[in-house]
Amino acid sequence: MSSIWDIIIVGGGPGGLSAAMYGARSKLRTLLIEKAKTGGQAASTQDMENYPGFAKGTTGPALMQAFADHATSFGAEIMRNEVVSIDAAQKIVHCKDGSQYQGHTIILSPGAIPRTLGVRGEQALRGKGVSYCATCDADFFTDLDIVVLGNGDAAIEESHYLTKFANSVTIVVIHDEGVLDAAPMLQERAFKNPKINFIWNSTIQEIKGDGIVEGVVLRNIKTNETTELETNGVFIYIGTIPLTDFIKGQVNLDSRGYIITDERMETSAEGVFAAGDARVTYLRQVVTAAADGAVAAVAAEKYIIEEEGFAESVLHESRPVAVAFWTPMIPKCIEIMPVIETAIAAYGTQAKLWKLDTYRNQRVAKRYGVVEQPTVLFFHQGVVVNRLVEDEITPAAIKGILDSIL
Repeated sequence: MSSIWDIIIVGGGPGGLSAAMYGARSKLRTLLIEKAKTGGQAASTQDMENYPGFAKGTTGPALMQAFADHATSFGAEIMRNEVVSIDAAQKIVHCKDGSQYQGHTIILSPGAIPRTLGVRGEQALRGKGVSYCATCDADFFTDLDIVVLGNGDAAIEESHYLTKFANSVTIVVIHDEGVLDAAPMLQERAFKNPKINFIWNSTIQEIKGDGIVEGVVLRNIKTNETTELETNGVFIYIGTIPLTDFIKGQVNLDSRGYIITDERMETSAEGVFAAGDARVTYLRQVVTAAADGAVAAVAAEKYIIEEEGFAESVLHESRPVAVAFWTPMIPKCIEIMPVIETAIAAYGTQAKLWKLDTYRNQRVAKRYGVVEQPTVLFFHQGVVVNRLVEDEITPAAIKGILDSIL
């Protein structure tokens, strides 16, 4: 580790690229580490019609390349490597090749991968007719018949794209007839597409073929009846799995493995943020991932400023420092602040007052267990040596503590 980066971003999808652009634009030394091509899952979506500003649509690869170009134009560095673990406390990322990098902050944007169905024949025929990416493989199925499993936005949107190549697309849906989980516009388009057929109340029980996909065994979930359908390909869209195994034990994850964050995108580890599809969120789209990245980068910048300011003004100060935790929202704080200021001022250059508005900065208060406001913590040589809370804060009490330190 030759130097410390301001922000290290793990993952080069829309969340990571957006964070890289915002970080670099703020003149922060920004490193993005991506093990494969930049763009993540978004780069494998051909038709993209719901990204703001592109009324006539665009393509995932083109949009993601624009994201990457934008980030690097401000000075962000994009590195090809695989992060295998992180040390959240020390802000260090460890890579597969043995290299490691340290940052003042880390933004996790590892994304997610398609969930597999787990049926007989799926693994053996993967890449031989079984696919999870229409953009990657659609042209292999020109004038052929294919099956799509799924009922959400991805399944329906990619089915429409596949009809540009395939002879027919049969969508296998677990719901009752006419019920899809996709956006209304996507549903309407699919129902009107003459190349798209539906099989309802069903799932795929087996994928059959000798070296290549030749058919599927379908099971009706209501009758348990099975039927065989000839097909040349199977595209599976049944959700995603977050790529978060490498950060287990470092930040809090939910039961499914998604990263838990607050509204600032900060994880359970201070100075470690997250963005994109690997985060617990209501909606997983390119636009929401990009928004996550922007929030995470701005929050990371604020974290750096706050930490540098606190370290310089308090932890690295040779004089005793009284840190007053207050907020203008509480009348008692406004009333007591002049008392604190006068008491500290009486010591001239021998002591120092540093005011911290807990409404704007809750992180430091939480770190030192400050719950009530006003509270005054007394630091000496970077260590808390005493504290006063609410009615304990008097000129005499402040004088007694400072005299004992000096």
